Amino acid sequence: MQFIDLKSQQRKIRENIDIRLKKILDHGKYIMGPEVYELEEKLADYVGVKHCISCSSGTDALLIPLLAANIGPGDAVLTTPFTYIATAEVIALVGATPVFCDIYDKTFNINPERLSNALELAYLKNLKPKAIMPVDLFGLPARYRLIEKFAKENDLIIIEDAAQGFGGKINEKRAGSFGYVAGTSFFPAKPLGCYGDGGAIFTNNEELATKMKSIRVHGGGKDKYENVRIGINGRLDTIQAAVLLEKIEIFDKELISRNHVAKYYTQNINKMFIHPHVPHKYLSSWAQYSILIPDHIARENVIKKLDDRGIPSMVYYKLPVHIQEGYKKFEYKIGDFPVSEKISEGILSLPMHPYLSEDTQNEVLSALDSLC
Repeated sequence: MQFIDLKSQQRKIRENIDIRLKKILDHGKYIMGPEVYELEEKLADYVGVKHCISCSSGTDALLIPLLAANIGPGDAVLTTPFTYIATAEVIALVGATPVFCDIYDKTFNINPERLSNALELAYLKNLKPKAIMPVDLFGLPARYRLIEKFAKENDLIIIEDAAQGFGGKINEKRAGSFGYVAGTSFFPAKPLGCYGDGGAIFTNNEELATKMKSIRVHGGGKDKYENVRIGINGRLDTIQAAVLLEKIEIFDKELISRNHVAKYYTQNINKMFIHPHVPHKYLSSWAQYSILIPDHIARENVIKKLDDRGIPSMVYYKLPVHIQEGYKKFEYKIGDFPVSEKISEGILSLPMHPYLSEDTQNEVLSALDSLC
């Protein structure tokens, strides 16, 4: 059993990918070739924004907007401690301080009602709050109506971390279109993933888009040998763009399948386990299907029982960012964000992909039943 089945997906599109790869080998434009610009147009149209800037990874898709917004030492970015490390990592890399805000216990996303606490903490640390970086965790967009209201009231920009959220929606507004700027990841395991590292940035702000394109290529100006600002080497390989161009053609069908898989899990999972919650009028792209293990059942026992039956599972995330070794300098401690810490102790992700059959899901569900 596959946790994420990329091979079944590849069988559907392999012939077209091979054709695209041959074209790249023929034209020889391996960096920022025509396929990259074709992809950027398609992604911008899909998300519903004016500008898409492709880049080398989901991490760079967050780093570049921070650099473009001139966020650095002495600044605070409000974000969640329950996320992949890259969210806080890029904030620290530019010299700013991640100021954490606890999460909802049902959606695992940042709780906007706690943002005022984070803002107060930022001021206590003598920091200048500049931005909020919500995360669309496991494919579900954050609660942007309340986040946007808070940001407007406190003169903060929103940098949407849609690394896991591409394809998700609130009503008809897609992940990647919220706030001032958004970044997503095309890591292979993502709902829309390439065959290596890749990412993209989305914005409606033309001036910001121009600046981010410059930062993407070493801060280039009129040409790549005129450097008008500090930048990075953040370009997307043409081969990865070609893969994504084929994958996006089947992406909407895969989203339907992912939601079918999630619905089957939710309707049939033993009531002893707490299933993920999707609010009304929200659509998740189901990057992960994550359940909560009840206190009286050790997570390690669940993992072992599944493993004994050949069923893979993963823990996202064992430790919230605020108590990670590399983030001690920010002076957080256990107990500061109790919801995040509690979720980390009991969360477990089950196999999730568009090609997961009900028979295979029944194997997973049966194994979980045997623990109750």
